[in-house]
Amino acid sequence: MDGGPRVPEQRRPSSPAEAALRFSVLGPVRAWREGQPLNTGSPQQRALLAALLLREGRTATAGELIDALWGTEPPSQALAAVRTYASRLRKILDPGVLVSESGGYAVRGLGEGALDLTVVQDLAADAEKARSGGDLGRARELLGRALSRWDGEALAGVPGPYADAHRVRLDEWRLQLLESRLDMDLEQGCHAEAVSELTALTAAHPLRERLRELLMLALYRSGRQAEALAVYADTRRLLAEELGVDPRPGLRDLQQRILRADPSLAEPSAPAAEPAPVPVRPAQLPATVPDFTGRSAFVSELSEVLASAEGRVMAVSALAGIGGVGKTTLAVHVAHQARTAFPDGQLYVDLQGTGPRAAEPETVLGSFLRALGTPDSAIPDSLEDRAALYRSVLDGRRVLVLLDNARDAAQVRPLLPGREGCAALVTSRVRMVDLAGAHLIDLDVMSPDEALALFTKIVSEERVASEREAALDVVAACGFLPLAIRIAASRLAARRTWTVSVLAAKLADERRRLDELQAGDLAVKATFELGYGQLEPAQARAFRLLGLADGPDISLAAAAAVLDLPAEATEDLLEALVDTSLLESAAPGRYRFHDLVRLYARACAERDEQPIGERESAMSRLLDFYLATAAGVYAIERPGDRTVEHLEPTGYPGLSFTGHREALDWLYSEADCLLACVRQNVSPATLRRSVDLLLASKDLAESGANAHQFGAVATVIRDAAQASGDARAEGRARTTLAQAHISAGRFDEAEEETRRAVDLATDANDPWMDCNAPSERGIVAAYRSKNAEAEAFLQRTLTAYRADRNLPGEASALCNLSRVHLALGKVESAVKLAEAGVAIYRHMGLTVRVANGSYALGLALTQSGRSEEALHQLSEALVIFRDSRQRLWEGMTLFRLAEVQLDLGRPAVAAEHAEQSLSVLLHVGGDWRRANVRTLLGRALAALGESDRARACWSDALTVFEQLGATEAEPLRRLLSPTTAG
Repeated sequence: MDGGPRVPEQRRPSSPAEAALRFSVLGPVRAWREGQPLNTGSPQQRALLAALLLREGRTATAGELIDALWGTEPPSQALAAVRTYASRLRKILDPGVLVSESGGYAVRGLGEGALDLTVVQDLAADAEKARSGGDLGRARELLGRALSRWDGEALAGVPGPYADAHRVRLDEWRLQLLESRLDMDLEQGCHAEAVSELTALTAAHPLRERLRELLMLALYRSGRQAEALAVYADTRRLLAEELGVDPRPGLRDLQQRILRADPSLAEPSAPAAEPAPVPVRPAQLPATVPDFTGRSAFVSELSEVLASAEGRVMAVSALAGIGGVGKTTLAVHVAHQARTAFPDGQLYVDLQGTGPRAAEPETVLGSFLRALGTPDSAIPDSLEDRAALYRSVLDGRRVLVLLDNARDAAQVRPLLPGREGCAALVTSRVRMVDLAGAHLIDLDVMSPDEALALFTKIVSEERVASEREAALDVVAACGFLPLAIRIAASRLAARRTWTVSVLAAKLADERRRLDELQAGDLAVKATFELGYGQLEPAQARAFRLLGLADGPDISLAAAAAVLDLPAEATEDLLEALVDTSLLESAAPGRYRFHDLVRLYARACAERDEQPIGERESAMSRLLDFYLATAAGVYAIERPGDRTVEHLEPTGYPGLSFTGHREALDWLYSEADCLLACVRQNVSPATLRRSVDLLLASKDLAESGANAHQFGAVATVIRDAAQASGDARAEGRARTTLAQAHISAGRFDEAEEETRRAVDLATDANDPWMDCNAPSERGIVAAYRSKNAEAEAFLQRTLTAYRADRNLPGEASALCNLSRVHLALGKVESAVKLAEAGVAIYRHMGLTVRVANGSYALGLALTQSGRSEEALHQLSEALVIFRDSRQRLWEGMTLFRLAEVQLDLGRPAVAAEHAEQSLSVLLHVGGDWRRANVRTLLGRALAALGESDRARACWSDALTVFEQLGATEAEPLRRLLSPTTAG
């Protein structure tokens, strides 16, 4: 960045008018006043203006300006022309900006930020300072802003040798800045995102070795070692052919390090004296309680273990004890005290180990990686890959991880940082003797003195002093469990008319204490009974019924459905439960139970809820709420689609939304709770609605983030439907599960589900199945190249949609038929079918759905040789898919755009699109689709002369196709055979 041109700081404007004047040279030479463009005249006049702007405020003589504009062969009237241009510019610009002196001209008095070049110079200098100071995140952001100021080629369309020279210099400077930013991208672990950009840049600048070096490193860190080595081979051959030289030593050294898998290549390349800065420093610890009391021995013991993390591979402490004994409170307190020893952040998660479904380690790792600054696109699918990336991200950092409420050691192991200087605190109801290397602590109840001290802190010394014996009775009745003491003391503190003796007498009532506060889980249950027994009837009902829902938390609107109350009354009840510590406020408008409290609430519901059917009614209302709301989202996303008319009727209303984005926000934010509701409601009375909730939420299967969970729940609901003997429910469940399999590229499984769904549709008397079961069967057949079968089923689908008067469905069937006709070689009819589908979508004003039509039409136009029209259709589809968060179709559209660009002879652009597609499809779409993208990427690279990297891509794709038994393997074998090399 030091080599960039500098314009000395000019004097600040003396008037508001001057400050409003702006110029650009990093693109076409232009001028604006108050945001309005000015006419800067002919190319020669713009060349004069550019020469004056680039002279950094110094005076240019007439002779110098003539040389700048015409070089050694100026026209006879050159001097007069210069004077004319200057006169015209003076009239356009503000007074005093273009000055005449000493027979020449100068531009003076520009305001701060008036010239884009000066702005970029300042941003680049600030970026260099930030990088030197270790703030890579800030440096990257500044360089990004600097590079965004370029608007194409610098001094575009400006004639003359002066402009030519500066154009070359500015272009070189831009590349230097770009290389610096990309270098920082790799230092911060953004290698997957960088591959696409570097592929395009190396295609545009094939002899620039620094770009090649960065591309090799990015590919290697993305797990694409063969491609990284192939880049070196391509570079070496190209340099020999074009320049007759070998790669520079730095490139050769990188190749050797890749060959021997040098471990240091996996690390950021910052200088040893300047450790790589942490882009994000999470601070996730829950708030510590202000009245923390006692436990001094444990606090000291844990603090010593955490302090020993420095210089050790990892410090792990595991706290075990019964529920309510204060494990979390102690761990959070110690973690807060140790924060300064872990300056790179603190992570926290409730692993829900006591609940019916403990948190999955891969889900937790995804959350941790995001908190540490890892973009979604860089987070891998599998548990093993996420755990490996997690450890890599933590390398060189000092982070404390608090894993609360763990189920067992197996759940914990993938979440341990495993790096020197890091530490983990684990709480669990079980003693983790099988957690290797952990410092184990068994946390018992409080001593009587500690328990009394905690009670006194909450209630106040004044109220306890005169009733010490009664206070001792209270803490004894609580079994000296901290949570029980806290609940009892909080209730007393909130009731100024009570005495301690009144509370003690209430606790002495055996009806309010289960089994005399015995040890183990019963002690926890008895502790919760203290708070529950003092609730008002409406609060107690809310506590019982809300505990029935399986989701990780619950929104206010969903809670209102469970309780069958208005939102305002529901909020009052929930906030009252928060005040009693029986419910937690997870976020504004969202609430959650601690797992043990949820279990207790359910026990209360089984024991106390009358009539018995109210529990089923509450869960039925919740299911209705989710189904009605999801159906509303579906209707907004697919106006005119009659699917919503074929869903089971609901007795409780859902939310309504004002727009597309708000609706999608709800769907994705409620995904976990919605899918938990489906999984929970598999009885014959709720099964059909659960199936319909799943099919109304099918966008979750194509989003990437929820695809795995969606598929798992769909499998559960299919099995329940099959066991129930309900053909309609089973057929819909199998069709929906097939859609999830197709999205994930699992075509064998999808084929089996659609085969059974089509059979069930025959007897189900269900218009939705008549349309959708054969549709999915036809789509799977098309993917398996069974084109005649695909055409037959899609024709059947088209007939069914028309019979159902479902115009969007008809358009979808036409577009799918178009793709089958392409495969059958019927290109002309394929175009007409797709055009007919798009016409329906556009006639209905279906902005989102038109993307599907544009995608199909783009494919048909491509094969018909109308490539530019295809580009237009696919580009339009891409914008819509991105806005709708359809990651699968965003990635596939990028793949199709790459195909068209390659057909048009633009391999560099094709390679860039293909890399972008791979990035988007990283966690959705399945291996088969990614292998197809790699095959295309190889073709684009081969066209660019990158034959070695191309073969590496093909080799990776071939491995996948052979594993899947796919027909695409054979043409790849021919591509890779020695007889076709070169």
